[in-house]
Amino acid sequence: MSVTDVIRVLIVDDHAVVRIGLRSLLAHTSGFRVVGEAGSVAEAVSMSDQARPDVVLMDVRLPDGSGVDACREIKRLHPDMRVVMLTSYSDEEAIVGAVMAGANGYLLKQADSDQLTRAIREAAEGASSLDPRAAGALLNQFRELSAKQAEAELAGLTDRERRMLALIAEGYTNRAIGEVLHLSEKTVRNHVSQLLRKLGFQRRSQAAAWAGQRRLELPPE
Repeated sequence: MSVTDVIRVLIVDDHAVVRIGLRSLLAHTSGFRVVGEAGSVAEAVSMSDQARPDVVLMDVRLPDGSGVDACREIKRLHPDMRVVMLTSYSDEEAIVGAVMAGANGYLLKQADSDQLTRAIREAAEGASSLDPRAAGALLNQFRELSAKQAEAELAGLTDRERRMLALIAEGYTNRAIGEVLHLSEKTVRNHVSQLLRKLGFQRRSQAAAWAGQRRLELPPE
């Protein structure tokens, strides 16, 4: 989309006062045209099909369902249509759901007019934007998911194998690992080979990088 093009916007919110305010803001800002309004999930999906906006400005909470569900359906029907979520809540579950549903932006209603119009423009151009508070919540959620995933991946390892993996990540040789764990170098070599097979790696450098990414710590004896 050219910067000189008028961006067609569909406003979705179940509160008429909010829709009036957003329509007034965009009507008095060059480069925007409101092509429709909707107050529910069903109306949002129907209006997006009829009005074919460039960007849908979508409330997360709607009377007949979630704006996230509406976003998912709109993106399924019109993959190139952009959706910016606009809500009063920095709910982590809603933020993650919106991102997974294909939303191109997530703003809190406390955002000022410049932030809002910038987010719409960025979405129309194919970029993504997140309110800093929403971005922080999203980062926390993904950190928790990463921690759970790492624990699941390590679930099949014994305590000794976890200790070996942590030492490998720290650059310990087989001999040095043997000194820490009170094992012979040959025994360590056999255990390391078995560990690599369990993790699906061919080289210990791969295991070291994998453990380093997960910040694996040395378990207690």
